[in-house]
Amino acid sequence: MSNPSKAKGTKAESALVAYLNELGYTAERRALGGMFDKGDIVVAELPHVVFECKAVARIELAQYVEELRTEMANAGASVGVLVVKRRGKSNPGEWYWFVQSPAELMVALCSLEQGK
Repeated sequence: MSNPSKAKGTKAESALVAYLNELGYTAERRALGGMFDKGDIVVAELPHVVFECKAVARIELAQYVEELRTEMANAGASVGVLVVKRRGKSNPGEWYWFVQSPAELMVALCSLEQGK
């Protein structure tokens, strides 16, 4: 692969897929979709979730969230997960995980955590 940034992104996506598969999910990388992109990774057991993976030197969270929202709309997904590789960390479980969802869904999830 001649583009170093693309190679770094592919490596991070592959690591994330392997991590999700180790957790018992059926995950795989998606083909590039251009303006109709539906995220980087698809998980069979989570059909309404879009995963976007970034491996960058400088985090541009607002830009990535807008990209994730577009991909969620393209995929008809109600939840988006942005996973950003942390420098010096090879385990995706130690990377930054951000979730984009409707407020009602996030509040309901937090309520479940509190046992309500």
